[in-house]
Order: sequence, then structure tokens, then C-alpha cells
Amino acid sequence: MNTEDHNELREIPFDLSTRELGIVVGFDGSPNSELALDYGVAVAGRSGAPLTVVTTYKTPFPLYPNYASLPPTQEVGASERAAEAALEAAASHLSEYSGEVTYLTMEGDSVGALVDASAKAHLMIVGARGRGGFLGRVLGSVSMALPAHAQCPTVMVPVKAEFGDGPVVVGVDGSVHGRRAALHAAQEAAVRGTSLVLVTAMQTPDTGDYWYRVRPRSDSDLVDGRRAELQEELQKEAAWVSEHVPGVEISGEVRIGTPGEILHDAVPEAQLVVVGSHGRGAVASALLGSVSRATLHRSQRPVMVVPPLKDERVEQAAPAR
Repeated sequence: MNTEDHNELREIPFDLSTRELGIVVGFDGSPNSELALDYGVAVAGRSGAPLTVVTTYKTPFPLYPNYASLPPTQEVGASERAAEAALEAAASHLSEYSGEVTYLTMEGDSVGALVDASAKAHLMIVGARGRGGFLGRVLGSVSMALPAHAQCPTVMVPVKAEFGDGPVVVGVDGSVHGRRAALHAAQEAAVRGTSLVLVTAMQTPDTGDYWYRVRPRSDSDLVDGRRAELQEELQKEAAWVSEHVPGVEISGEVRIGTPGEILHDAVPEAQLVVVGSHGRGAVASALLGSVSRATLHRSQRPVMVVPPLKDERVEQAAPAR
């Protein structure tokens, strides 16, 4: 097992029966959040889970040097009214949706409020960009910070998202967080009625990150030998996932390049890309790993980030690199 697996001390309980919010979509009325809402409707419809639409507002700290600095009465509560207006727009957008929907406004910082909601959610869905302080700021705030801190899987829907009917693609590396991601990806493939592709990256000797026991006669021998080893391990990984999520066609591909590059290259053929986030012990303050971050920045397909959820299946015997 990888060293980082031993360091992964923080696990998040994930009992869906206690998570009454179901599929949660962050909404602010922007076009990208409407795409996220449409995606949430599709997910809720497939899973039969309730749909919850959340918007946030932040009340400025009421500190004024004198009476003349007090804002006009009509400005007080403006943020809350704007949030309520956003939910009215969401309700109008969903006027023909027949499933169960709950609308929530939450006071506080957008990331913090959505993280709180994620503790009661099956899945969080946000757009890559939004208006002002809610979903926006160039892939820097909510869509990057939320997956790192969320208490459930998070799907980020890109600004110009493409929704295809290809396979679900998941990046794996033999680690615990990779196996969690693979199990969630397999379940997604099952409910979507599609196949699953496990992708692992192999870097070449000239990257400086390549490890080998004995230097072979040539770099090509090294690459071919290592690729064969990884392909065999990947087949074992696929068989392990299939045992836990039967009925899904699973294949594995070893691709040469960095993890971020090979996942980006896999995007055109995927309807969903899944990655695991790194939980690093008590200081899992939750920065995403470089692979997750790179994938979120570059993808034109929805990306799911799976946090370190408690799952007894990953504690069972499984292939280890």
C-alpha cells in the first residue's frame, strides 16, 4: 500500500440514509449555474434522490463610524433578497420538473455554506463560474475549493460543458483514494448504462520521475517492461472493481504522460471524468491534489472529485502498487 494511504487518517462517514438533501446544486442564476441545475435534474432523475437547490448570501459586517454612514433602509437585506430572487429563477427553470425539490438560502461565505450543505448531501454540483462572489472568480473559489473540503463527491460542470454518451473515465494509481474514485465511477457507469475506463499514467525515463530496479539495455525496453507491469496491475484493479460493482463493462488503459495530461486527453471520449482527492491526515485541510486541480482547470466534460469517504470495500484486499 502507498505511504500516502497510511497517512490518510481522515475518513468521512457516508451513509446516504442520513443525507436528506440528496442531490445539491449551487445556483446563482448565471448561465453556468443553469447548466449545473440541468445536470442535477438528470442525476436526481436517474437516482430517485431528492433535489436541493442552494444559493448563498453574505451580510456585510455592520460597522459604521457614524450615523451618516448607515446604509439606506432599502439596502439592508439586499443580499438576502437577491438570493431569494435567484431561487425564484431556479424554480421557474424547473417549472416542468416533477421530482421532489427543496430550495434553500444559506447565509455565509459561499464555500463554507456549501461545505456545510455537503454534509447532508449525496452529491454536490456546481458550475465552474458564476456571478460575483457566489460561484465565480475564475475557477478559483467555489469550483476549486468546494471539492477539496466537501463531505461528499462534487461534480464541477464546465462553462461550455459537453454532455456525451461515451464511457465514464476514472484516473487510478493503486492508492486508496484512487480505488474510492474507481468505485464511485463504476456506480456512475452502472446507473448511466455505459462502460467504465480505468486510466493510469506512466511517465517515461526522461521525466526524472521514473523508478526502476535495474537499468535495462535501452529506454524502450524500460518503457515496454513497465507498461506491461502496469497493464497487469490495471487488469487486477478492474477485476477488483467489477467484484464490487458487477454488470459494468470495465477496461483499463496505460497511457504515457503525466496524470493530468492523460486525463485531459481522455476527456473527449468521456461523459464524466472521475478523480480522487488527496486526504492527508489531520492536516487534510483539503487542498486538492495536482491531478484533480489540473483536470478541473482543463476539462470540457463534467468532473467528479471523490473525497476520502469511509468505505469498507477499499479496506479489503486489493491490488497495491
